[in-house]
Amino acid sequence: MTALTLFPPDRTAALERLAAFAPKAGRDYAARRNYDHGPGAHTSVSTLSPWLRCRLITEEEVIRTVLGRHSLATAEKFIQEVFWRTYWKGWLQLRPSVWDQYRTDLRRRHDDVQTQSGLRDRWEAACSGATEIRCFDFWARELRETGYLHNHARMWFASIWIFTLELPWELGADFFLRHLLDGDPASNTLSWRWVAGIQTPGKTYLARTSNISKFTEGRFHPRWQLAGEARAIEAPAPPAAGILPPPDTPRPGLRSGFLLHEDDLSPGFALENTDLIAAAVLAPQTGFSPLHPAPHVAGFRTAAAKDAAERWAGRIGSAPTPVTDAQALENWAAAENLEQIITPRAPVGPVADCLATLASRPDAPRIAQITRDYDQRAWPHATRGFFPFRKHIPELVDALA
Repeated sequence: MTALTLFPPDRTAALERLAAFAPKAGRDYAARRNYDHGPGAHTSVSTLSPWLRCRLITEEEVIRTVLGRHSLATAEKFIQEVFWRTYWKGWLQLRPSVWDQYRTDLRRRHDDVQTQSGLRDRWEAACSGATEIRCFDFWARELRETGYLHNHARMWFASIWIFTLELPWELGADFFLRHLLDGDPASNTLSWRWVAGIQTPGKTYLARTSNISKFTEGRFHPRWQLAGEARAIEAPAPPAAGILPPPDTPRPGLRSGFLLHEDDLSPGFALENTDLIAAAVLAPQTGFSPLHPAPHVAGFRTAAAKDAAERWAGRIGSAPTPVTDAQALENWAAAENLEQIITPRAPVGPVADCLATLASRPDAPRIAQITRDYDQRAWPHATRGFFPFRKHIPELVDALA
């Protein structure tokens, strides 16, 4: 059972998974969503997140499909889960310095791993699933082999990593981001901060034996092995929300190329009223970690981008130029004599970092990042916690109609 067998990297597989799940997105989901049944048996949740991460299918499509079968009240729990991902992206988009600080701290933590043998031993044991905490070790191996973990297991895993094993949360977030097919800079980073008591200052998440036993239906019962308390990690308070940049629009009359990237592989909204002379596809970004991501992560995103390029060949051309980084992008733009690169908005993360590097160069073409209406409506509401954001879900859903 491999990651790409469980999650075939194409839109057809995503639509089939959505169609199979939609009938269960109401009361069934609400009643059973917290149960972790193990690899290949996560039937109580949608498991759509790897495709949503790359937007091979979009949040709008998922919401519309589910609400075609259920009322908003009946499917409330599932719709909220879709909007959690949107909320996290908006929250980080309004506070990009949190991502920059995480990357800085992560480099320092990896330096510590190289110089502190005790830390290195504990970190290696946790990553390889050799801690003798059976449930934790099982989840570490499941993540490495399948690229996926149930959301409840992610919370338990993070709590054990931080409070029982006493490992730096940044190293755990990095372990997840390097192995999860749905690894998202916003959802992943901010969820780890939440477990650690940083995101909501002082509010931590403690993994408990009774909870693990109940929601794994007795598969695991780590009696006496887990920390009995979870003291919040000391860290600066989250910064105040900033403001979103004004929406970009393509400038007519410029020699324009289109860039396809892993953050949005349903680019039709960004191709409206464009006149293109070239296209490129950005390889999966790897610079977010001092270590290499798992091969299945790059494999999934590379194949997903190929699937998207083939589906949109009529608009972007049949053979977009592969590029790997900002320098390759600049070389491509120069070779095509481009004055403008049009691309879907890349939220805070590795792709956005790559585009920012290109934009900082004096001879770079204009970069027009086109923001989805869905994001443009939702992200400004992520100024505080999720519960104030949640109040806007009905109006955000109405706007999809």
